[in-house]
Amino acid sequence: MSPVTEVLSRIQDIQATIAQLRAGATGATTSATAAAGSSTSATAFADALAGTSGTGSTATSASVDAVNGSVASGSGADGSDVVESAKKYLGVPYVFGGEDRTGMDCSGLVQTVFKDLGVSMPRVVPDQAKMGAEVSSLADAKPGDLLVPKGEGHIVIYLGDGKVLHAPRPGKDVQIVDNWYKDSDLSTIRRIVPAEGAAAPSAVSATAGASAASSGTDLMTAALQKLMSAGVAS
Repeated sequence: MSPVTEVLSRIQDIQATIAQLRAGATGATTSATAAAGSSTSATAFADALAGTSGTGSTATSASVDAVNGSVASGSGADGSDVVESAKKYLGVPYVFGGEDRTGMDCSGLVQTVFKDLGVSMPRVVPDQAKMGAEVSSLADAKPGDLLVPKGEGHIVIYLGDGKVLHAPRPGKDVQIVDNWYKDSDLSTIRRIVPAEGAAAPSAVSATAGASAASSGTDLMTAALQKLMSAGVAS
């Protein structure tokens, strides 16, 4: 195959790939992590065209760790997701030390609910009570926040409208009840993920997807120019 014919063949391949990237950007509704994956794939493709070996994409974990002092926004979950995740465990019996559907205690429930959302939480109440950002009072609490009473012997998930969800004690199941705590009863209120409506993941994802496609196009163009230069030199 002549150098010119090879270049023309490569141009067609590149144009097809760019079209796919642009189509992906137009319909981007997935997370920024997926967009980053598209950019990595474009980089690998450009490396291949340039004649380099490339190492391929590196798998990343969607899980984030809850930390003291800030909300865990990296998982994409918000307070409403916490509420919906917690409701899946209604009716699960209280079992001290339990953390699955066969039985849960209060902190096992909290850890499992956030794990389902990609947020890693400590196992016991005193450690959970240090995670996330502190909320000043019940008046400022939002669905998905955690209420920890003084003594830190229990923890409940605030649902809003004066309701909480928790694993109460032996002989009881995970249930929704009226919040019986007052501010004076509480050691702390913790917000682990953003409150509902605090973020717009879909808009961010669409922007990230478009950016990734644009970046991929730039990489393709650079690879094409290099390839064409090599063909002309031949």
